[in-house]
Order: sequence, then structure tokens, then C-alpha cells
Amino acid sequence: MPKNPFTRGHSRALTKRHKIAVAGVATLGAAAVAFSAVPGNAETTTSEAAAYSAPVKYHSEDLKGLQADVKAQLAAKALQNKAAEAKAQAEAKAKAAAAAKKKAAAAAAKKAAQARKAEQARKAKEAASRAAHRAKLKAAAPKKSYANNLDGWIKESLAIMRAKGIPGSYNGLHRNIMRESSGNPNAINNWDINAINGIPSKGLLQVIPPTFRAYHVAGTSWNIYDPVANITAAANYAADKYGSMDNVNSAY
Repeated sequence: MPKNPFTRGHSRALTKRHKIAVAGVATLGAAAVAFSAVPGNAETTTSEAAAYSAPVKYHSEDLKGLQADVKAQLAAKALQNKAAEAKAQAEAKAKAAAAAKKKAAAAAAKKAAQARKAEQARKAKEAASRAAHRAKLKAAAPKKSYANNLDGWIKESLAIMRAKGIPGSYNGLHRNIMRESSGNPNAINNWDINAINGIPSKGLLQVIPPTFRAYHVAGTSWNIYDPVANITAAANYAADKYGSMDNVNSAY
């Protein structure tokens, strides 16, 4: 009697690879049997059915190739997911950094605006304080008084001339006053050409009314006989026409 080739003494343990191959062959065999059970037409023979139900050989190399493809696809998908996750994290990080930068810039701008506003308020307060201080000093300072005579009139007029930038000296004013009116503030010339024309010369420096009005100095009286107003207007006229009353040595 022939020996049984599948006895325990001659069998070998199936590897994992063989198990997968057997499973694949079994599946394909089952499909073939099901297909042969339903004939395509009435003339299907037993031999044809046997032919369709023939077992399909499935090599382990093919299974290895399929496994490798699946592993490669899974690895590619994992890499793709990892790259997408890294990209999302980078975008979120960049967005957060941009938002933080924008917030910091807004805070800095607000702080700078507050600093400018505070500086402007400080300067305005200081300016107001200085103005108030000057006004207080001016109000407290006694007004300089001048003697009510020729010496006092000339000195007061010179103070006004210096403030207004009008040149002239004490000696130049005094010399011309003495020649023109002998120091009489109410002197009037009723005999020269100006008098004939209806505009006689008047005052300490014998100024005609049109000239007095044209060269009147702000802050002085509009009365042509007022000594200080008369001297200052005449000095202003002489400065315009001759450079200074000091340059006048005759009728002008």
C-alpha cells in the first residue's frame, strides 16, 4: 500500500506567506465553482464546467508585490497627511505672529499718540504759564516816568524810537528842536509857504499836519502839539528822508 504523503511525519508547518497564498487560492477557487454552477446556455457540458472550475495558481511573489504596493500607498498617504499637518501648523503660526505684530504696532502707535498729546499739553501749559508770568511782571512793573519838560520829552521819545527801531540821538533831537521852535511845544509858523498853503508847521519840530499823520508812531498821541508825539513823528519822517534826525541841520 502506498505511503500517505500527508502523514504527520512528512508534513511541514505552513509559513505566513503560504497561508496568504492558500487563502487567495481558496477564494479564487470558490468563485470559479460558483461561476460553473450557472451554465451560460443549455449545451454546457461537464467537461466545460470542469475546465472553468480549474484552480488558479497564485504565486507568493505576486502577493509580495501587492503587499509592497499597499505599503507604498500607505506610506505616501502618511507623508501627505504629515505634510498637510505641517503646512497647517506653519500657517497657523504665521497668522498668530502677524496678529501679534499688528497688535504690538497698534499698541506702539497708541502709546506714541498719547505721548505726543501729553507733550503738547505740557508745552501749552508752560506757554500759558510764561505768558501769565510776563503779564504779572508787566502789571507789577512801575511805568517809567519822565519829567514834563524838554529833557523829559526827548528822553521819552527816544525810548519809543528805540522800541520802534527809529534812529536818532538826544543831541540830534535837541539841536533841531532848538532851531525849529526854541523848545516851545505850541509853536506855529504862520508866515512860510506851508502857512500860505493852509498847512502851517506846528510843534517842537515844526511838522505840518499831513506829515504828522503819515509818520505818526503808534502808541503816541494824535495831537500834533503833544511834545512826545511831535518829536517821534518828526524823527520817523527824518529817518525816512535823511537816514536820521542827526543828519538834519536846517529846514527839512
